[in-house]
Amino acid sequence: MKKTTQETIDRFFEENNQISSSSTERVYYIALQQFFDYCQKKFNTVKKADVRDWVLHLEEVTGLEKTSINQKISALRSFYSYCDEEDFVPVNPAKTIKLKKIDSSEEPKHLTVAQVAELMEISKESKRERCIVQTLYVTGVRISELLNIRLSDIYWDSGQIFITKAKNHTQRYVFFSIDCRERLKNYLANRTVESSYLFCNRWGTPLSSEWVRRCLNRYSEFLGYKITPHMLRHSFAMHLADKDLEDYYLQKLLGHANINSTKIYTDSDEEEDRKDYERTE
Repeated sequence: MKKTTQETIDRFFEENNQISSSSTERVYYIALQQFFDYCQKKFNTVKKADVRDWVLHLEEVTGLEKTSINQKISALRSFYSYCDEEDFVPVNPAKTIKLKKIDSSEEPKHLTVAQVAELMEISKESKRERCIVQTLYVTGVRISELLNIRLSDIYWDSGQIFITKAKNHTQRYVFFSIDCRERLKNYLANRTVESSYLFCNRWGTPLSSEWVRRCLNRYSEFLGYKITPHMLRHSFAMHLADKDLEDYYLQKLLGHANINSTKIYTDSDEEEDRKDYERTE
C-alpha cells in the first residue's frame, strides 16, 4: 500500500534515531511542511529541480538568513535520506543540495535571545547537557572555568559560584539564576557518578572541552546556526549590555584582566551587583 506524504513524514520521525528531542522534531516538521506546501507534490514525485526552486524561493522571496536556510535544507536532506534507505523514492532529490556557505565575516559572534531559548529547549532532553548550556550562558564563564567548577565552589543560597581556575590566575564570583539552580540540583540528584566536580565523565574527572564542543556542534547541526562555548559567553555579555548594565559590572562578571576590555563607569558593591543581575532575568 502506497503511503501518503504525511504518513511518510510521521514514520520518518517515529523511526529516525538522530532526532533526539521533541523540539528538534518540531523544527524539522515545520521545515518539511513548508516545503511540501510550497512544492504541492507528493513526496515520491519530487525532483531535484523542485528542491532547488524552493531554496531559491527561501533566498530571494522570504529573505531568510543563510543559517535558517541551511536548517531547512538539513531537514529535507535528512527526510529524503531516510526515504532513499527505505526505498520509498526512486531517487533522492535532496542528496546533492549543498548548504549555503557562510563567510567567517558573516557568522554571528553571539546568539540572539530567541536562539538561546531554542537551544535551551532542544538541550533539555539531557539533564547534564541542558545544565552545561544554561550555566555557560547565565554565568558567562569560559569553558575552562566551567569544567573546573567543584561542588564546594557553589553557594546555593546566594546563587553564586566561586571561579578559582580563572584566566590570568584571578578569582571571582559569578551569579546563576533560580531556574539554573533548580536544574543543577535536579541534575546532581540524578547523577550516578561520585565526583567533586560539577560536570564530570564516568570516571569522576572533569569533562573535556572537546566533549562540550562536540555536544554544541550536534545542536548546531540540528538548529542550523553555529554554537560554541565562547559564543554563549559573548551572548551573556551582549544581552546584559543591551539592558544598559554598567561596563564595570560586566568586567567583573566576565573576569576581564584588561580594564580596556570594558570601559569603567562606576563601581558597586556585591549587593548592588546581585540586584542588577536579577533585574535582567
